[in-house]
Amino acid sequence: MGKLFSKNKGPKHQAQGFDSIEGGMKSRSNRHEESRHGKYDAGVPAEIHAGNGPVHSDSVVSLAKIQPGLCLSGSKDKTIVLYDYHNHRLEDRWTGHDREITKVCYGIHCRGVFSASRDKTVKLWHRGHASPIRDLLCSGSRDNTLKLWDVETGQFLRENKTSRNLVTDVKFVADSHLLVQTGEDKEVRLFDTRTMSITHNFPRKQYIQMCCDVSPDGNYCLTCSNGFGGNGCEATLWDLRSLQIIQEYHGHSEALESCIFLPSPGDRPLLATSSRDCSVRVWDQNSRACIAQCTISCSGPLTSLIAYEDNSSYY
Repeated sequence: MGKLFSKNKGPKHQAQGFDSIEGGMKSRSNRHEESRHGKYDAGVPAEIHAGNGPVHSDSVVSLAKIQPGLCLSGSKDKTIVLYDYHNHRLEDRWTGHDREITKVCYGIHCRGVFSASRDKTVKLWHRGHASPIRDLLCSGSRDNTLKLWDVETGQFLRENKTSRNLVTDVKFVADSHLLVQTGEDKEVRLFDTRTMSITHNFPRKQYIQMCCDVSPDGNYCLTCSNGFGGNGCEATLWDLRSLQIIQEYHGHSEALESCIFLPSPGDRPLLATSSRDCSVRVWDQNSRACIAQCTISCSGPLTSLIAYEDNSSYY
C-alpha cells in the first residue's frame, strides 16, 4: 500500500479511547494550526518499556510526530507503536494488519492514527466513538492510483490513475487545493484535489523520487532521490509558484529515504535528509550548505525523519 495524508475540513471533536475502521487514507494538518490545539492524551494506561531495547521486532519504516516526546512508528512487524522517547515508555501498540506497515501518520484535528500496509488496506485507529470531523484523506499505491477519501464515512470520493505511476509519497499543499506526489517513474506531480487531475509535471529526475515534503507556507516542495554510489543521491527544492527547480543538495553517498522542512529559527530556513548511508544531514535551504551531520554506524538505512517545533527530532 502506498502513502497517506489527511486534510481537515471542520472543527475539532474530542473523544476517548481507540477503535479502528478501514478505508484508504493519509493524514496532514498545517503546522501553525497544530500548536493551537491541546496535547495528546491516549486515555489508556502506559506500559513501561524496560531499558533502551527495541520496541519493534523488525525494521521501523515510518515515523510520525504527535507532540514533543511522543511519536508514532510503523514497522515490518505489522504493528504501530505510540512511544514516549523521553521516558522510554511504550504508551500503546496497535495490531491488525496482515502484512508490514509502509506508512503511519497522525491527524491532529480528529486525533486519529492512520496506517497503510502491504496488505492493501489503510486503517484509521480513532479515539472514541464520537463521529469524527470531516477530513479529506489521500492514499497512493503501487497500483498507479491516488484516491481521495472522506474520513467520517470511510467512503471513496474520487481518484486518479496514471500509467506507470507507482506512488512513493503524497503531501497536501497548505491553504490550497493542490497535492504533491512522487513516484517510481521519477516524476514529481501536482494534482487538483477537486478533480484529482494532474495540473503540472515537473521535469523528470534521473532517479526514483522516494519522498516529498511541503513547506508550511505552501511555497516550496522538497523531494529526494534513490541514487547509489553518490550519483543521484540528492534532495531537490521546487518552487510551487514558479514551478521550477530552485536548489539541489548533494553530499550523501547512498539513496535518500526521507526529507523534511525543519522548524527554523529566525530567517534561516533549514532542511533535513536521511539516507541509506546511515547518516542524517541538516542543510541551509538558501545556501545549500550542509551545516550538520550525524552518522549512526551499523544502523542500517535511516528510513524516516520527523521534527518538532521545540527543535527536537527523531529518526
